[in-house]
Amino acid sequence: MKIGIYVGSFDPVHEGHKSIVNHLIDNNYLDKVIVIPTENYWNKQLVVDLGFRKDMLKLVFSNKASVLSEFSKYEFTYQIMEKLKDIYLDDSLYLIIGADNVKDFYEWKNVEGILKNYVLVIPRDGIDVDKYLSDFDNKDKFIIVKDFKSKVISSSFIRENIKDKNFDSLKNVVDDKVLDYIIKNNLYL
Repeated sequence: MKIGIYVGSFDPVHEGHKSIVNHLIDNNYLDKVIVIPTENYWNKQLVVDLGFRKDMLKLVFSNKASVLSEFSKYEFTYQIMEKLKDIYLDDSLYLIIGADNVKDFYEWKNVEGILKNYVLVIPRDGIDVDKYLSDFDNKDKFIIVKDFKSKVISSSFIRENIKDKNFDSLKNVVDDKVLDYIIKNNLYL
């Protein structure tokens, strides 16, 4: 089985995240996706707690992906990948990253450990992924998802519009169930 590992803050999860998972499964890149919300390990200011983010992820991915917050405790991606490989011994793991992450991927902790698996790269406008991959000896571990058209959605934009109670601007950006959950729980206000 081909299992995708999608790690991120998802603060909040939005239609861009959803479209990536749907595309990868619907187009047979992957058989299954595991979504892992992270804690704040890279000095990124998270706005809501892990429990809320996990609940929102489950609202969006109940049919297409599993949400595993127990792996959120690991600080580095390679640790998550190692733990999951211990569970999915006979399966192939594919880390899902955006093209913007390829630029500094060589700086990630234990890149060699991560590249024991595969990396699915989601294109982003204006980023020449091949240029950055030329530095890697094991380029064959990277798979660029060239048939995907990225939705440019900013979580900051979402949070600002929620804070301003401008919910109409979020209709095609945030899943209705997530938006209802955010409003019900007074998140990002």
